[in-house]
Amino acid sequence: MAPEFLVTKEYRRFAEFCDACRRYRYIGLCYGPPGVGKTLSARHYARWDLLEPAVERPFTAVPPEAVACRSVVYTPTVDNTPRQVGQEVRRLTHDLSLAVWLAQAPDPDTAAYPHRLADVTQLVLVDEADRLKMPGLEQLRDVYDRGALGLVLIGMPGLEKRLARYPQLYSRVGFVHQFRPLSADELRFILAHHWARLGQTLSPDDFTDAEALAAVARITGGNFRLVQRLFAQIERVLQINALRTVTKEVVETARESLVIGSL
Repeated sequence: MAPEFLVTKEYRRFAEFCDACRRYRYIGLCYGPPGVGKTLSARHYARWDLLEPAVERPFTAVPPEAVACRSVVYTPTVDNTPRQVGQEVRRLTHDLSLAVWLAQAPDPDTAAYPHRLADVTQLVLVDEADRLKMPGLEQLRDVYDRGALGLVLIGMPGLEKRLARYPQLYSRVGFVHQFRPLSADELRFILAHHWARLGQTLSPDDFTDAEALAAVARITGGNFRLVQRLFAQIERVLQINALRTVTKEVVETARESLVIGSL
């Protein structure tokens, strides 16, 4: 079972940043180390898990709360070309417009399909923007200039310095957001949900829980993806050894099964 999305303070900051880019039709830059939750946050903001099926299979009905987002998530391929970037972004915005039209049509089965759909996209979130070379970025700038929409480029630290070398694009940047790892309070909030998924209650006053929490914090450094991976191994260690309590020793054993690079 996939874990539910947990709204943290960092996500709320990211959502406010996206709201500003969407409202003022600016280009925004979001950067942060791998695993802090940039992709998950972008998909949650755009309700992409609900909208993506409609993009992959046109004329698929989607819930009203999804089409109300008016946002799409685009991830360029590693071997992208400027033409491919332009075509794929335009296809996403067209399919979003189609999904909105279907949601608003009184009877989609009998309604006459419009000859030309009005573009309702308000924000394009580009994940893995580091993959784009200058021609691809210029293609995105052209899409942005021709449409009344906001654009968010999401990538690794250093993306903002790289784009600063291209004044025509960088001059259109209105907001910059640094996506940070989980704070201590946010990490406790996340871990409380993980403890609950294991049928336990995290109690900071319990020395065993406090010791395990400190071990998780030390191993993960507040990296959201690493927390997810570590708890998948913790659950496995508990099942194999028929244990019921998450202890420091269980956490350390689970850590031995992970390949952890530099964060």
